[in-house]
Amino acid sequence: MRLSAINKTLLFTVVLGSLVSSPALAKPKVLEVPTTFCNPMNLDYDFELHTRDKRLNHRSTADPVAFMYKGKYFLFSTNQEGYWWSNNDMATWNFIPHNFKQNASMDDVCAPGAWPTKKGVLFLPCFTEKDTMPLYLSTDLVGNKWTEAVKEFPIQAWDPSFFEDDDGKLYLYWGSSNLYPLYGVELDPNNGYKAIGNRVELLKLDPKKHGWEQFGEDNQNGKMDPFMEGAWVNKVNGKYYLQYGAPGTEWNVYGDGVYVSDKPLGPFKYQEHNPFSWKPTGFARGAGHGSTFTDRFDNLWHVATMVISVKQTFERRLGLFPAGVDKDGVMWANTAFGDYPQTLATGKRDQQKTFKGWTLLSYKKKSWASQHFSDTALAFDEDIKTYWTAPSGDDDQFLAVDLGKPCDVHAIQINYADEAVAFRKKHLGVKHRYQIFQSENGKDWTLLVDKSQNTRDVPHDYVELSEPVRTQFLKLVNLEMPTGHFAVSDLRVFGRAPGAVPANVDNFKVVRDDSDRRNVMLTWDKVPNAYAYEVTFGVKPDKLYSSILVYDTKQALHSLNVDSSYYFKIRAVGETGLGEVSSVSEIR
Repeated sequence: MRLSAINKTLLFTVVLGSLVSSPALAKPKVLEVPTTFCNPMNLDYDFELHTRDKRLNHRSTADPVAFMYKGKYFLFSTNQEGYWWSNNDMATWNFIPHNFKQNASMDDVCAPGAWPTKKGVLFLPCFTEKDTMPLYLSTDLVGNKWTEAVKEFPIQAWDPSFFEDDDGKLYLYWGSSNLYPLYGVELDPNNGYKAIGNRVELLKLDPKKHGWEQFGEDNQNGKMDPFMEGAWVNKVNGKYYLQYGAPGTEWNVYGDGVYVSDKPLGPFKYQEHNPFSWKPTGFARGAGHGSTFTDRFDNLWHVATMVISVKQTFERRLGLFPAGVDKDGVMWANTAFGDYPQTLATGKRDQQKTFKGWTLLSYKKKSWASQHFSDTALAFDEDIKTYWTAPSGDDDQFLAVDLGKPCDVHAIQINYADEAVAFRKKHLGVKHRYQIFQSENGKDWTLLVDKSQNTRDVPHDYVELSEPVRTQFLKLVNLEMPTGHFAVSDLRVFGRAPGAVPANVDNFKVVRDDSDRRNVMLTWDKVPNAYAYEVTFGVKPDKLYSSILVYDTKQALHSLNVDSSYYFKIRAVGETGLGEVSSVSEIR
């Protein structure tokens, strides 16, 4: 006899401990319209088509392009067999399937270019001289109506992007190489989108002067020259901001830099604050090959690529970060606590920071599961590259955690992992179904989150509670997986523990390497009641736009610009909140 999901969960829970209230009658406390979001973006990512072994099947995407058009937000990225749109909040994205022409590499769409022009949205997958590729045009993206502006786009462009200026002139930018520069050229929409004049060489990498452009994990031990790709241009207050990704999509230091000019084809000047989008530490790392766009409130956002690179080099996700250009014309993207709950925009932002202030309650906490199959600690280690898995995807599997003491839980993020995935490519209609129970004593459980009727594919599901719940134990019960085993890279619990915030950080030392000015070593004393430390830094004492979150008392960086002085601050991060920010430490 097959039990219903609710009855089976009820029976299963009774075995573990008596119920205070029936899950079927308990009222879940999930906020229907969230006020926050949490990276990685919770999208129904496609499963990679090209894997050498079915045991390595996995989700992935990268190279995002986002913009607002006719009051809605649209998002395109690599190999998704379609695109997404969001009505007004950027918290929920809806997928629209569409098969654009494949290139010679058999990519569905690789690193596409898209831009909302006066004629409609232009869309171009990347391609080489081996291909022919249409330039697509649409004025009804939600309706999935596309035409070919030209049947064969005249310029072979890998990693293309478009920019339409205020005067109506249209430009193409492209390039992805560790040898060749980024290029740009004006296009003639009235003559088959052919080039007007010769292409212009815009910029090349300079890793000897720009430490963050060095190839390799932590910008070290790179066995080849760094890659530059993902050109993207925004115009803000009369200045043109040419953005680019480097040094390689598989590394934690994958970020975006920017050059600035008074003209759309340059000459461009390197912005001293670079990389402007960068996230080398934390649960999900990387913030490169992205695009910057404006929301309905005239705020800037930057959507970028985040790295996993476990089952395959190009296993990746997307992240969304608040961005802006300050009064001095400096472009920034705020990745501080970039994989913690962030506030969604409801109006014009009057400050840079959008971090909600809820800290992590589940890091390295005692955990257990329905079956001892793999180490449950891997689901609470703040590392998207590792994961716990059950032996199957059956609906009697659970993962539980003891927060150590009663805490106020505000939000929970379930990051599923790919294990024993049976299929590739996009599969519409698949879904995750689960329930989360809470307990004050680890014996008596009540239903907190009910996704038993969920109909969406949610690999990084994030739930914000309508009000904080004081609890100590949480249990995630699987009801349905889209494919494969019930596997979780991290079950992350956010909120606040009772008690005083962590004390100030003492003995903060910043030592630059005189023999290689790209390098700096940071050390400090351990703070009781702190599980991590936030270090912010920048090239001006009032522009500390770069940030790292460190779970140790030291951190080496190899990312500095040789010719710049730097300024650093630090504060402790604990379950009880954030400590005070230190005074500025300067290195010249």
